[in-house]
Amino acid sequence: MTYLPLYIDKYRNMDSAFPLDYTINRLESGYPAHRHDYLELSYVISGEGTETINGTVHPMKPGTFTFILPYQIHELHTEPGEPLVLYNVRFSAGLFAELETEAVLQRMLAGSDPSLPAYHQFEEVAASAMKRSFDRFYEEYGRADSWRKLKMKVTLLDILIEFDRSRKQAASDRAAAAATTGSRLYLDIIRYIQHHFKEELTLNSVAGHFGISPAYLSALFKKKAGRTFLQHVHDVRLGHACGLLRSTGMKIADIAMEAGYGSYNTFSRLFREQKGTTPNDYRRLSEEPKRP
Repeated sequence: MTYLPLYIDKYRNMDSAFPLDYTINRLESGYPAHRHDYLELSYVISGEGTETINGTVHPMKPGTFTFILPYQIHELHTEPGEPLVLYNVRFSAGLFAELETEAVLQRMLAGSDPSLPAYHQFEEVAASAMKRSFDRFYEEYGRADSWRKLKMKVTLLDILIEFDRSRKQAASDRAAAAATTGSRLYLDIIRYIQHHFKEELTLNSVAGHFGISPAYLSALFKKKAGRTFLQHVHDVRLGHACGLLRSTGMKIADIAMEAGYGSYNTFSRLFREQKGTTPNDYRRLSEEPKRP
């Protein structure tokens, strides 16, 4: 039997001219997997737990902001003795119908950039500022004057913009950090190959040495050098072999071993493929006196 999560099709005020509901909830033991056709914001005030959104798990603690899109399956888990207390705002995308020409807002509400996370962790000063925004929003929610709806829309937009800016900046920072880490790792691997090219070097063994996956190592070389890991290893080995051919009288079979090739035939074949000549001819041409 196929399991279907709970489908929630109602929230307070959804059929009114102002389809928005604001609550403060206390979850002692989480909330089961569910989905709905409206938008939902949550902001954790206290407690700890986790949230799963379409199979992706993230922590929930004070300062965690989550933006749930329609039909996303999500579930909350609460740590024992740490009940989650959070603000919840439920609303229809039609709440901002008059701003439908604001493309960036509509893309956000439609979730048109799946690479962006559904949550962001606000810390310290930023977390306090976000809580104040939710508190102001809650105060307006309880009012009854003629400015109430407009003030709530403005405050909600401010909250959404701050969330979107913050998660995009965090994503940019992560990408920059990953690029820096990747560059440093690439240089470390290059140095490692330079010092160990005489040994048996395989994609799996080098990846294992650096604690990364072979697929990541392969992609790193394609990105940084525009060639494969193995092509680089052969370049280093054959470069060393060329130096020995030019400057020593070593037997070519011994040079093959010295360059890290256990087989003379493999060395000779790769040498011809890369240099366009045989090791013997390369040595002979290197020894010929240069014409004036």
